[in-house]
Order: sequence, then structure tokens, then C-alpha cells
Amino acid sequence: MSSATNTLKKNVTLEPPTGSLLVVNLRGLVNTRAPVKTTLEQLSIARRFNSTIVPDDRVYRGMLNLSKEHVAWCKLDGALAEKLLNARSEKSTGVKFSESELKENKDYPSFAALAKGLESGKVKLSSLNGMRPFFRLSPPRGGFKRSTRRQFNEGGILGHNEQLSKLVEKML
Repeated sequence: MSSATNTLKKNVTLEPPTGSLLVVNLRGLVNTRAPVKTTLEQLSIARRFNSTIVPDDRVYRGMLNLSKEHVAWCKLDGALAEKLLNARSEKSTGVKFSESELKENKDYPSFAALAKGLESGKVKLSSLNGMRPFFRLSPPRGGFKRSTRRQFNEGGILGHNEQLSKLVEKML
């Protein structure tokens, strides 16, 4: 290994997450390239209309850019996170995850406190015991108003989408 490679590795530092992102898979996995399929499985959103909440850092941004033809993401809002947790959180067995089961966790005794922790990026869904790290959503009531095959800046809904929170509320 050359010394130039060593200096590059030493200078790379990961910043702490500055918040969280809401990520929704809006397309299926049929005819998907292998790296994109693996990335979606690592994000726990391998199926269509699954969503998750991830920290906003360089690693996850790279994963989202790799799979931008299949997913849409936006900055997480605390109110939307609380609605998602109330409506769509599940145990690992598939049964609804209730707020009374969350009270065993001393750091986050309610969905509101957990939503605030998720919004700030201090907690990950995968770190919660007994809770699935994703939400299974329905297709949006009223349908899609924009193309599901184009990026947001091209008139679609994929990629970084500022209007995704409105769409997710229609999917609850």
C-alpha cells in the first residue's frame, strides 16, 4: 500500500449525524442491479412501499445515491415520525407494536419521545429491541400525482423529495 493511500485513509473522518432521513422504496426489485438490491436489503426496505428512518450521514447518503432510481427520501419531521410509529410500527412477529411495550425502555418511554430521538438522529430503528426496523405502508390514497419513474427534479418523486412527507401521510 502506498503512502498516498495511507494519508487518504487517515484524513477520512465521519461526522456525527445531523438528523435523520425518512426513506421509502417506491419500486420493486424485479430487474434490479445486484448492488442496488443489496443496498435496499441493507436498508431493510427490499419490498415496495416499505419505509425506514436512517441517520443523515455520509454512509447512508452514499447508499441512497446508489439506489436513487428506487427510493425517495426527505428530512424526517418529528410529527410524521410519531404518526408512523403510532400507525405502522410492528413487533418482529408482525403484531402491532404498542406504546405500553415501549415503556420498558427507560430512554424513550413514549412514541413522542422516540420520535424526537429519531428526528435528532440519536437513536436508530434497528437499535430498538423487538421492533421491526421498517414500516410497511399502503399505496397512497388518491394515487401518485407525479411519475414514479423519474427523479424529483425531473417531475417525478424519486431521489431527494421535499414533498415526500405529504405522500407518506397519504400512505398511512
